Amino acid sequence: MLMASVATIAGLLIACSPSATTAPSSAPTPSAAATTTVAASPSAAAQKPVTISVASLRPGSTQAAFDAFNLQVSQFEAKYPWITIDGQEYNWTAPTFTAALAAGTLPDVYTIPFTDGKGLIQQGQLVDIDARVRALPYATKFNPNVLVNGQDDKGKIYAVPTQAYGMSLTYNRTLFKQAGLDPDKPPTTWDEVRADAKIIAEKTHVAGFSQMATQNTGGWQLTTLTYAFGGRMEVTDSSGKTKATVDNAATKAALKLLKDFRWTDGSMGATFDYNWGTVNQAFSSGQIGMFLGGSDLYTAMVQNNNLNPADYGVTTIPLASDSNSGVLGGGTLAAVNVNTTEAQRDAAVDWIDFYYMNKLNTQDGAVTDAKALAANKQPVGVPALPIFDKATYDESQTWIKDYINVPTNQMTGFTSGIFSQPLINEPTKNTQDLYATLDPVVQAVLTDKNADIDALLKAANTQVQAVIDKG
Repeated sequence: MLMASVATIAGLLIACSPSATTAPSSAPTPSAAATTTVAASPSAAAQKPVTISVASLRPGSTQAAFDAFNLQVSQFEAKYPWITIDGQEYNWTAPTFTAALAAGTLPDVYTIPFTDGKGLIQQGQLVDIDARVRALPYATKFNPNVLVNGQDDKGKIYAVPTQAYGMSLTYNRTLFKQAGLDPDKPPTTWDEVRADAKIIAEKTHVAGFSQMATQNTGGWQLTTLTYAFGGRMEVTDSSGKTKATVDNAATKAALKLLKDFRWTDGSMGATFDYNWGTVNQAFSSGQIGMFLGGSDLYTAMVQNNNLNPADYGVTTIPLASDSNSGVLGGGTLAAVNVNTTEAQRDAAVDWIDFYYMNKLNTQDGAVTDAKALAANKQPVGVPALPIFDKATYDESQTWIKDYINVPTNQMTGFTSGIFSQPLINEPTKNTQDLYATLDPVVQAVLTDKNADIDALLKAANTQVQAVIDKG
């Protein structure tokens, strides 16, 4: 989702992508702690010891990232000495999450994409933490259109938003230079993206543009393109009935664009089964000129893929000249496992408050987090969309300005344009099922020169409608 203006940003934030930064991973960004001593809660003596397991970082994160996380744990346990934190490596993907949920092996506090919130609430698989969250001093400051992703239809809170993002065009500045393109002037239309991708492929012999296509990311990215072209994947009428519309004209145009990249221009290289993790790795190793991803990818690439910061560039997604075109937005929710005691649920909300929220709404928390992240050579200042009201977000950026260590001058294409683009929610009904149904459609277009786009989308629409009707 994007915003129509800076003034309306708080009202337009939305749901999240399929996987990690889900297909971005919803594994949390490491929030570091300072080494200063934190006073224990005055009620500590009255508390009984309790242990909770929490999602820490994605497997493969750097040691510095884990060090930063462990510092935060130490500070939390100093403040809440009766609570012991058991950090567990965690990476959300649709298949692994479903299996862990069924097996009961999720941590006591884990993260999910916005798109999963409503469905898990309806299935009774998230804990009602409404009273606990509303008792927090900043509860009234949440951006309502972000918080809604973790609420039921009566407004009760079951999961807390921790980060939000808008989809963007990520590009490799080094490859742009090698291809004779100006990295300070990224493409602003799809015709320019296509032309630049072809030049990059011809001059550097790597993929000028790449597309994710597996683990629900193909459907997620196709939805991103559909929104940019002015279409929607589903519509809900005034009676609440949802109709699948994946065979709309904008989706057909999006697939035609991918077909042109692949078969007419030959600018997509030879890999057509990327998912979120593998496309990030390929980009970080200099194998991809451009691809669509979350505006927050820089952090994951630095932590997991040894990204050279000089390579990274990010700008807004080109939008068609259609009044309905916009940018898909998403984010991450922190949730509490249903297999927990009341004491563990109290501790879980204390952890969510401390680890995720403190750095977003208090100066001490923001500075402590930024200072320690910087000390551990972790990114500070990556573009984000506000979880709280815009005034709180803007103020928080002034608190951490002395610690920002990311190349913000390479991100101005995004930061200067995102607030003038409308943000659009991801599909709300059976989101991951919709994405999974569209993965094979994207794969077919990228691997079969004669793929019948109309027939593929007609069949997919029937499948998606059947899932929606089933509930």
